[in-house]
Amino acid sequence: MALVSMTGFAEAQGSFDPLRWRWEAKSVNGRGLDLRLRVPFGFENIEPAARKMAGDRFRRGNVQATLTLEPQESVRGLKIDPVALASAVKIAQEVAADTGLAPARIDGLLALKGVIVQDEAIAMEAPARAARDAAILESFAFALDALSRARAAEGAKLNAVLSRTIADIGQLAVEAGRVAAAQPAALRDRLLAQLKDLIDTKSVAEDRIAQEVALLATKADIREELDRLQAHVQEAQQLLAAGDAVGRKLDFLSQELNREANTLCSKSSDIALTRIGLAIKAAIDQFREQVQNVE
Repeated sequence: MALVSMTGFAEAQGSFDPLRWRWEAKSVNGRGLDLRLRVPFGFENIEPAARKMAGDRFRRGNVQATLTLEPQESVRGLKIDPVALASAVKIAQEVAADTGLAPARIDGLLALKGVIVQDEAIAMEAPARAARDAAILESFAFALDALSRARAAEGAKLNAVLSRTIADIGQLAVEAGRVAAAQPAALRDRLLAQLKDLIDTKSVAEDRIAQEVALLATKADIREELDRLQAHVQEAQQLLAAGDAVGRKLDFLSQELNREANTLCSKSSDIALTRIGLAIKAAIDQFREQVQNVE
């Protein structure tokens, strides 16, 4: 499967005469799957099915979906929901009788949510409401499918960027190995130069110098770090090739890569090697930043 991003945007439109609507769906990165639905009053019953549809398509990401009603001009307008108004009047009368307060004014009653609604939001018969909701969910499926394609397209771009970055890390690790191979000789020359400034090096046995150089070289040995770096690079390349939902695994690998790079820099006794180590760390930071968008 191809690598998938958590970033994308899509929209879809639908109608159920005389009602028209528009879905907008967008997603950004997240630790898990979080769907936030925004629907007009009276359409809350579609939420369970909408959440299941999103869960069937996505594993991670903060997904925000908004349903906007766009009624036809010929039916645009407001009406009073008589059932909601009757309930509001009854409650107002009971409160006035119990408390002795002045009865509620009509403008206050009309301001209550659900008393004044758009034409198409007034109560429908169950079969008609079910058919309308099914049409709304069908267009929501189109929006989610389009969002899935957008995330896949963004994932293809991410794959190219991540593949280049992880290849750069592997190449830098090879270069670090070449520089590190020359460290024992460099350590010996540096030690001799330091001894020459302090004492007559002729009085120091060659085997003693060799022992000190060997001790310093052992402390500065980065072969294990380089081996682990290359192993992590190969693992990341395999995950990128496999695709699917590998974002968490890649994030963990980036942490392991950074740990090895830190150890490499701390063991370095050569400016050239330190520079390579810092370049590796910079590349790892770029890798990890991009990985945050992978599903």
